[in-house]
Amino acid sequence: MTDYDVVVVGAGNAALSAAMAARENGANVLILEKASEEEKGGNSYFTAGGFRFCHTGVDDVAKDVLTDLSEAERSQIVLPVHDRDVFYETLMKVTRHQADEDMAWRLIDGSRPAMVWLRSHGIRFIPMFGRQSFLVEGKHHFYGGVNIEAVGGGAGLVEAELQRVARIGCEIRYSTGASRLIQDRKRRITGLEVRGPNGYEEIAAKAVVLACGGFESNPEMRVCYLGPGWDLCRVRGTRHNTGDGIRMAIDIGARPYGNWSGCHSVGWDYSAPPYGDREVLDNFQKHSYPWGIMVNLHGKRFVDEGEDLRNHTYVKFGREIMSQPFRTAIQIFDQKTIPLLRDEYRIRQVTKVKADTIEELAAGLEIDPPTLKATIDQFNAACRPGKFNPAILDGVTTEGLTPNKTNWALPIDKPPFEAYVTTTGITFTFGGLRIDDKGEVQDLSDRSIPGLYAAGELVGGLFFENYPGGSGLMAGTVFGKLAGESAAAYSRKNG
Repeated sequence: MTDYDVVVVGAGNAALSAAMAARENGANVLILEKASEEEKGGNSYFTAGGFRFCHTGVDDVAKDVLTDLSEAERSQIVLPVHDRDVFYETLMKVTRHQADEDMAWRLIDGSRPAMVWLRSHGIRFIPMFGRQSFLVEGKHHFYGGVNIEAVGGGAGLVEAELQRVARIGCEIRYSTGASRLIQDRKRRITGLEVRGPNGYEEIAAKAVVLACGGFESNPEMRVCYLGPGWDLCRVRGTRHNTGDGIRMAIDIGARPYGNWSGCHSVGWDYSAPPYGDREVLDNFQKHSYPWGIMVNLHGKRFVDEGEDLRNHTYVKFGREIMSQPFRTAIQIFDQKTIPLLRDEYRIRQVTKVKADTIEELAAGLEIDPPTLKATIDQFNAACRPGKFNPAILDGVTTEGLTPNKTNWALPIDKPPFEAYVTTTGITFTFGGLRIDDKGEVQDLSDRSIPGLYAAGELVGGLFFENYPGGSGLMAGTVFGKLAGESAAAYSRKNG
């Protein structure tokens, strides 16, 4: 048996953060990536690379996070304060105060130091000009709290982290997945069994960090925990997140924790493949719905498209689409707002219908034309006057509809009209393992399993029913760093 201080299972952002932290704290680290080198990076690879963290504005973040920002660029940016109170209120609002309080504060208070720590490891960041800001009177006004991204998005983040772990001396094995955790008679982790290209092998380790994602790519588990029909949804990211880490931990008595019937999901182009595309990445998502309306295949609206900022609603709406006929939702826009649509609407692989009349649009969508025409006529008549502003909750609303649209309610009346057909794309699942304040996995008696740590999407307790954009990667870094540091300290103590 090869012997390591710390073995990290997974190779996405959370896993690589754990590996970097363990290595810089003196541990001999092995990273196990179930995927081949060509499919490396977990779900992190498919993200936009956005991070939500605490700061007091552009001058604050320019000091130690956006260190490449020029003075000219800084003068053109309006970045709202996102301090610990704003972060907390946002997280609790979208999760309906179900998020674990201790975990929430650990994420919030660890967010800014973790960003600075990533920067110290060579990870570069830039403002999310294209996706999270609007040009108002010559300045970029950012909104929604997730305004900073890694250079190159999620793919760039993973590549930079992989280069860093290699540079500091971590070993990585591809096409090698963990299959079983090994303990001694005192419950201590002593290693794990893995399955690689040449079969099974046992690897000795003083500590193991599980950071290999949730069960979103396992259709059986999706139906079991999320409900009927979820076997038919598309998967936004890697096909390799099949719940292995969660299962292995539960097999040795770990406590299931969090929202097991909940997940992060979004409106996803109907033409997208079953799993993530490493070229298109997250551009199958369709997140500009606040500037139009969404209808189902019966031509009826079913959500308040302007309920809140996009970053606070796209996950809950992703799940709502699953309950619509044939798991389908259609986003409709007119020429007043089409220029505001995100770049993801302009990719070649898009399911789109364009028409000069609503009746023609309906025919192209195979929706009953009189029904869709009536829906849009009623919506247009219900729109109240107001000053449209996409960068804020502008209060431009409708009256008398069920549901009303509470912000950005503009009549759909300027042709040609465009419609985009979406379904649900699942990103990650919310249920997982319970950890303590050191990142150590807890058992059914709420005792630590000695030497077993967890981070990333397989940790439960933080997200419930909904999710504030940019907090997934941030949680992966905060809890990954915590798990790596703790695992290294444990391995030194028990060496």
